[in-house]
Amino acid sequence: MNVTLAIIVITIIVSLYGWQNDSFLERLLLNPQKILQRGQWYRMLTSGFIHADLGHLAFNMITLFYFGGTLEQVFRALFGEAGALYLLIFYLVSIVVSDIPTLIRQRNRSNYNSLGASGGVSALLFGSIMFQPTAQILIMGIIPIPGFIFGALYMGYSFYESQRGRGRINHDAHLYGAIFGVTVVILLYPPVIPYFIDQISNWKLF
Repeated sequence: MNVTLAIIVITIIVSLYGWQNDSFLERLLLNPQKILQRGQWYRMLTSGFIHADLGHLAFNMITLFYFGGTLEQVFRALFGEAGALYLLIFYLVSIVVSDIPTLIRQRNRSNYNSLGASGGVSALLFGSIMFQPTAQILIMGIIPIPGFIFGALYMGYSFYESQRGRGRINHDAHLYGAIFGVTVVILLYPPVIPYFIDQISNWKLF
């Protein structure tokens, strides 16, 4: 079993159990005041392993399966067997880092809670796009568009939903996870920048 699949299995199990156990789910939520006032820092990570509903879970896990798997292969090619460990650390750290802006922004709201693997998934998604910017992504499983265009639409949607501020899905994590993912990939493998630019410049609509 590769690292990507292991993360998916664990996330599904934790999410399904959380839906059956409200107290368990509550203990894992991202709640800024409980983190800052009670020192429950583990919530920065555990909130990435629970989801709002089946649709939320399915979208994140399908995205993680395709793009996490791609990035894991890239990391293995670049760093050998250590590539799997790189991916795991990358994913876990991206969940925490992508939640920091939310922690700061919502620090005075006692009733604020959020959940989801969106920060980590977004980091893997955009890290993968850096290596394969013109690879086709199917919207709704039907409409094919290149990864770099999908990335732009994804960022726009996340920003819009973040401004609305509805629900428990942390859309800010989408944005900051994407930024973190691109930054880390560039730091780990700087030649990806000219490669990305070359792929984009040679892309044709038809």
